[in-house]
Amino acid sequence: MASLSTQTRFLLLLVSTIFSSLQLLQCVYCTEFEIGERGGWAVPPGNDTHMYNEWASRKRFKVGDTIRFKYKKDSVMKVNKKDYNECNSTRPEFFSNNGNTIVTLDHSGFFYFISGATGHCDKGQRMIVTLA
Repeated sequence: MASLSTQTRFLLLLVSTIFSSLQLLQCVYCTEFEIGERGGWAVPPGNDTHMYNEWASRKRFKVGDTIRFKYKKDSVMKVNKKDYNECNSTRPEFFSNNGNTIVTLDHSGFFYFISGATGHCDKGQRMIVTLA
């Protein structure tokens, strides 16, 4: 069985190191955003159905950023646009109810989030995050 030459091993190590470094650098400038900041992910006061979208519109999200949802006795779902508009929680693309959910924004475009708790989405606990 032939062994790899020293030069070939060095090149493989170099390529591997460069690839690993690029993966780390990808998120050097990533930001973690906490939804609702102090209030967490909850039904907005006064059923303010625009609260979360207004919050998201003031942020500049980029690929690699993360969003943290903190909540009690609730859940967060990533859904498609149609289910977002209809507050339909029966077909989530992603679901979590652990009380401290982190979602990575892994592509440009739109991310649609709703609460999975009955009636919460209709009361304004939903949000669209846009990445250019």
